[in-house]
Amino acid sequence: MTDLLRVEFERYPSGGKLPPSRELVARHRVGPVTVSRALARLAAEGLLVTRPGAGAYRAGKAAPVAEGDTSWQHLALSAESPEGLPRAVDASGVLATLAEPPAGVVEFNGGYLHPGLRPERALAAALARAGRRPGAWGRPPAEGLPELRAWFARDLAGDGGGPGPGGALVSPGGQSALSGVLRALAPPGAPVLVESPTYPGLLAVLRAAGQRPVPVPVDADGLRADLLPEAFRASGARVLVCQPLHQNPTGTVLAPARRPALLAAARAAGAFVVEDDFARRLGHADAEPPPPPLAAEDPDGVVVHIRSLTKVTAPSLRVAAVLARGPVLERLRAVQVVDHFFVPRPLQEAALELVGSPSWPRHLRAVASELGARRAVLATALARRLPEVLPARVPTGGYHLWLPLPEGTDESALAAEALRRGVAVAAGRPYHPAEPDRPHLRISYGGVADAEELEDGVRRLAEAYAAVRG
Repeated sequence: MTDLLRVEFERYPSGGKLPPSRELVARHRVGPVTVSRALARLAAEGLLVTRPGAGAYRAGKAAPVAEGDTSWQHLALSAESPEGLPRAVDASGVLATLAEPPAGVVEFNGGYLHPGLRPERALAAALARAGRRPGAWGRPPAEGLPELRAWFARDLAGDGGGPGPGGALVSPGGQSALSGVLRALAPPGAPVLVESPTYPGLLAVLRAAGQRPVPVPVDADGLRADLLPEAFRASGARVLVCQPLHQNPTGTVLAPARRPALLAAARAAGAFVVEDDFARRLGHADAEPPPPPLAAEDPDGVVVHIRSLTKVTAPSLRVAAVLARGPVLERLRAVQVVDHFFVPRPLQEAALELVGSPSWPRHLRAVASELGARRAVLATALARRLPEVLPARVPTGGYHLWLPLPEGTDESALAAEALRRGVAVAAGRPYHPAEPDRPHLRISYGGVADAEELEDGVRRLAEAYAAVRG
């Protein structure tokens, strides 16, 4: 509709009045809301102006903007920091999961649930109720609403342990929480131990802060905790970041025997463990009960725990919590205040309304059931069409599969060919902080519409694989 009106504008002189909205509705056979949104979009683009009580008019032509010379910026942007660290920021790995795929493309590279899996009706009702609360549009406490902080603390305690309400800070999403925690715990230039492979967003955060990711391998039982003592000693790192539950991208769960070894290695090194518990509410209906968070086994404040509502709800419900014990909490709070002041109160109030409503447990059960069903469909389709890339162990949580490719496969060429055939997948290289052991693809089944689209996506991927492998 916006494009139709943009073309129609050419018939009107500068300052000319547009027809009334009701006439546009009848002419283009669309609803009044569609016309209203299109006009608002064009007004935002500066193509029309609205005058209350008078209507909408085509805006006058803006004076041309002189082309300047911005080449000086190359030198300014390439300068190193006083510590000798590069200042470039590479967000390509993150943008790949945020970009909207072209129409008709099966989205196997998304990072969020499909709209059909989101509690959009419950979210709309929660936001409407939140907006009517007294003081909902005022300034909240910098560390977050006490009721929401208490809920996050109870949520963690219900999973097996953790700090009390005084140890929770509300943050604007898990990625922001991770960025603030890492800047609070490690200075520019510092080494930080990370899983390999790991989430590209973590690598982007570290490199943007001038920190150096040091890889520790992940196998079928999670992070190689036996390698941590030497990794801490050789690197001098004082921070480890890990995802013990349904790790992204491998889906592994840290084996029970490795948990005490991980915490012991961190304590011996005087280091913090940042536990990114992003998948806590993404277990499938047929999964065993998840192990408690590492924070449950840590009375000494070694673990800084992050959990978010975003992954299990919707991309724009950017509400998360950082939970910690001891003096580190004040530093975490200071960094968050400097970065964000506070999380908008209406969003916090809406989150409280959502998690306190009867629809919340129903939604969690529905997501668990749907993700399990989609995982089964995807694994079956891969076993039938691409058995050579199916992982030995299919995770029962999260919504990613980490597909090992035969040696010599050009994963980037395969991803490009798959996109040409209408399915978007992620090449494995950006998930490694150092050289990968072999080529991989990561495919996500959380952002697809249904089983039929899953089957179609695997068919297209198989065709791309055959074309690349010859």
